[in-house]
Amino acid sequence: MDQKIITLYDEYTHSQVSRKDFMKKLAILVGSTALAMTILPMLENNYAAAADFISDDIEVENITYPGVEGDMKAVLAKPNGKKNLGCVLVIHENRGLNPHIIDVTKRVAAEGYLALGVDALSPLGGTPADEDKGRELIGKLDPEKNLQNYLKGLEYLRNRKDGNGKVGCMGFCWGGGMANKLAVNDPKLQAAVAYYGAQPNAADVSKIKASVMCHYGGLDERINAGIPAYEKALKENKIDYKIYIYDGVNHAFNNNTSPTRYNEAAAKLAWQRTMDLFKKELAILTR
Repeated sequence: MDQKIITLYDEYTHSQVSRKDFMKKLAILVGSTALAMTILPMLENNYAAAADFISDDIEVENITYPGVEGDMKAVLAKPNGKKNLGCVLVIHENRGLNPHIIDVTKRVAAEGYLALGVDALSPLGGTPADEDKGRELIGKLDPEKNLQNYLKGLEYLRNRKDGNGKVGCMGFCWGGGMANKLAVNDPKLQAAVAYYGAQPNAADVSKIKASVMCHYGGLDERINAGIPAYEKALKENKIDYKIYIYDGVNHAFNNNTSPTRYNEAAAKLAWQRTMDLFKKELAILTR
């Protein structure tokens, strides 16, 4: 698909542009409204078509934990009957805790971790089925309260009796930016992995104690513009970090429900690198 179309869709999903205005721009770009309607399903996430991760080796449950103002909803997944597990907080994109991120949470558990997929939209009633509505609600979250809700999620994991007290996080898009924020704001965090996420302010990087790993799509100019300043600050402050840029792939390359942006090779490589970091930093031990 023409990269201009993918870039237009990316701009739409990361702004307050209405669906109506996006469709007008898409129709102009491709030549007609009819063609725009044909292309749209190829751009949007298709959760029905995505394989739901299934494993007999993990157990999955819906839980809540205390947030700043009321309970936070989350999906908890972990290996059957295991204890002393390294813990991973999974942070969703800017549309809420959707089926794709729930699948990611399950996959992390299948790798041997206690994984928690938090619904940031819990204070606003939870993630809606309508993605546009979810994107709208994300913009209504109080940034400081939202940060505190995730920090409380990390503490929830640290206090789990089946965990080993070591906690990392991984986030995607909006969640990638939040993973970077958690690295800045939680000195006890062992590892933070950001997939195509916004970088923190360079002045805050000195606060990071965690090992940091960032995955970026080479075609993602919007997010990649912040890499040089972030990497400079990481180097200057002697933070343990790895930055990977995957040539020729787009923002959201890990999302297998997004057919035009998903890149299997890059997704698998980034996943293996992430799991290698967690294995090193979260010290999986079983008894």
